[in-house]
Amino acid sequence: MNNDNKANEFLFHPKNVMLFILLFGLAFLFLALTVAYVYIRVTNAVPPVQVPLLFVVNTLILLASSWTMMQAKRCYLADNTKGYQQNLLITILFSVFFTGMQAIAWYLLFQQNVHLNSSTTTGFLYVISFVHLAHVLGGLPFLVQFYRAAKKYMVDPVTVLVYFSDPEKRLGLRLLTIYWHFLDILWVYLVLFFAINQWL
Repeated sequence: MNNDNKANEFLFHPKNVMLFILLFGLAFLFLALTVAYVYIRVTNAVPPVQVPLLFVVNTLILLASSWTMMQAKRCYLADNTKGYQQNLLITILFSVFFTGMQAIAWYLLFQQNVHLNSSTTTGFLYVISFVHLAHVLGGLPFLVQFYRAAKKYMVDPVTVLVYFSDPEKRLGLRLLTIYWHFLDILWVYLVLFFAINQWL
């Protein structure tokens, strides 16, 4: 099968179509939320929300998880069992770390009397960051599933060969990597959006 046929097969694969429908829906959802934020802030003359410092730190954590996810895919394509397993595990740990840091960021906001109903803009901050985190948590079980499968089925040269040559696992890893990169890019957009609004 030539490269063009492989590309077409991936493009029109049902799982791939479903993923891109999901990503399109998420992009539209967050675009609608950010547009609504600007509209309400401008029309009601509400002061912009201040971007929590931990949101910036969390950006670095997510970018690191995106890098390790990319490394896991590279190790998979290179038949590097140990590197594949390690990078999947590190990606999981970064994701859990991100979740914990988000909880701390919200806690610190509450300590500063910045609550969900403090103002319209703070309400948007909580809703947007929570919805994003929900999708990170939604992808976490798939990461854990890939890691557990790698530890269970990659125990000797034969099982490693079978695992790495499985087209379904290759497709699943590719789709999960795309999803993870999308969430990271989306978070960068959201942090930049709130930061720009803070100075306008």
